Amino acid sequence: MNAKLLSAIALSGVVMLTGCSKKLNQFSPDYFTVNPNPLEVKGDKIPATVTARVPAKFFVKNAEVTVTPYLCFEGQEVASQPYAFQGEKVRGNAPVISYDNGGTVTIPVMYTYQPEMMKSDLELAFNVTQGKKQYALPRVKVANGVIATAALADASTVTPALAKDKFQRIINEKYNADIHFLINQANIRNGELTTNEMLTLNKTIKDASGDKSREIEEINISSYASPEGSLDLNTRLAENREKNTSAYLKNQLKKDKITEFGELTANFTPEDWEGFQKLVSASDIQDKELILSVLSMYKDPEQREREIRNLSSIFDQLAEQILPQLRKSRITASINVIGKSDQEILNLVQSNPSSLSADELLYAATLVDSNADKMKIYDKAAELYPNDYRTYNDLGLTQYVAGNYDAAKANFAKATRLAPNASEPQMNLGLISLMNKDYRQANQKFGAAAGVDELNDAMGTYYLMTGDANAAVKAFGAAKTNNAALAQILAKDYSKAKSTLASIAAPDAMTYYITAILGARTNNDSMVNNNLRQAVKLDRSLAAKAAKDLEFRNFNLSAII
Repeated sequence: MNAKLLSAIALSGVVMLTGCSKKLNQFSPDYFTVNPNPLEVKGDKIPATVTARVPAKFFVKNAEVTVTPYLCFEGQEVASQPYAFQGEKVRGNAPVISYDNGGTVTIPVMYTYQPEMMKSDLELAFNVTQGKKQYALPRVKVANGVIATAALADASTVTPALAKDKFQRIINEKYNADIHFLINQANIRNGELTTNEMLTLNKTIKDASGDKSREIEEINISSYASPEGSLDLNTRLAENREKNTSAYLKNQLKKDKITEFGELTANFTPEDWEGFQKLVSASDIQDKELILSVLSMYKDPEQREREIRNLSSIFDQLAEQILPQLRKSRITASINVIGKSDQEILNLVQSNPSSLSADELLYAATLVDSNADKMKIYDKAAELYPNDYRTYNDLGLTQYVAGNYDAAKANFAKATRLAPNASEPQMNLGLISLMNKDYRQANQKFGAAAGVDELNDAMGTYYLMTGDANAAVKAFGAAKTNNAALAQILAKDYSKAKSTLASIAAPDAMTYYITAILGARTNNDSMVNNNLRQAVKLDRSLAAKAAKDLEFRNFNLSAII
């Protein structure tokens, strides 16, 4: 081998060694794009994707690069999961970047949101391993700031589920007694007027007449004939039984000096087939199914009677056990029991709460406006009725509204122990979990709260806080709340959001702030300024928030903040 050839080989080796051992050049910001940019909160997370497009002749073949995305804010930094990629001569499992052609890699980014992150930078740090050498390249800033609109979702504004009282001011009670007649007769026998049933009814009516807390709404007479014999005969019997019973009753009311009652009504039914069917069904008569089949097969009364009479062995039992019960007049007194007035209940809450039932106390709490006053009543109800889960649930509700979440949780838990299947405390425990961002537990509790009126709002907020705006919109339905409007904005249904915000009955500072965001997204300068001005007027802290909020980055807020 001649000297020239040896020299060429040696020079070639030096070039190859130099090419493989040279350090990686600094990454340029132009190599990276971020989606979304600015970053954006979803639920309570900040997800994003960084796409690196490495040019040809850039990536050294024996280099491995670990990229760590840092979110830097207020002198702090939080790292996302590191991501590695490598050159063609590296033995490893990371994505490969060609030296000759370059390549593209996608780097997932995820952070848990903190309010301070609104004003931040997303930076990429590069650690290079090249053979036995390790070194760092300068960081590259690839995105600026975080849009935190989704973080405005507020579980504390969701109305907890109220375990409702069953208080009824007017309770209707019905009392009745039967007067029975002999076959083919309509005269009232004296013995029928002195039965315990009749005497009790007369006394009940008389007592109600003299009681201011009771009101006789109606006294009705319904007279019947048994379904045997001709229809004409039965019609006359039923009608005469009704007339005779009416005459007796009017005389009795006069005797008892009962003059004030709703009304006296009377009617008669010639053939009581309905009553017949019920009595047969409830009887132990042999072959009763045969009788019931006749009733279902034939609708004509006379044909029914003929077919049943043809069942001679059975008819004797009917004549003895069933038919006599259908020859009657039934007197029914409908009496309203009038409960305490609202003012009476409120007075007793102060003077003698132990005289009130649990339902009356729970009802009393609905008569006061102040949450503090409601809390006092529910506290007393829990003391007097410690075995009623509703008292603890509703006490917890007032504590939740007051921001005392630990006490609320304890009372919701007590309610659940007393009534494990009760839906209201389950939903309310779900709200506590949602406040604590325990989304798995919240979802479990909400699943056990089917049928609760407030559940849709709770589920909408759950979906909103877990980053599913479309599901949140569906769950909220027609709700007119800040959270519902926020979900609609995040789902980009701006028209619906505008309608929702305008329909909120008692708008607060956050209502106006969210409306300003809607104005920013729809490029409505006056909507932004007018609503931000009102929001800051109601809550001065929102001025500092707006100053950092990237929703308003294209608007001049100097006159407001």
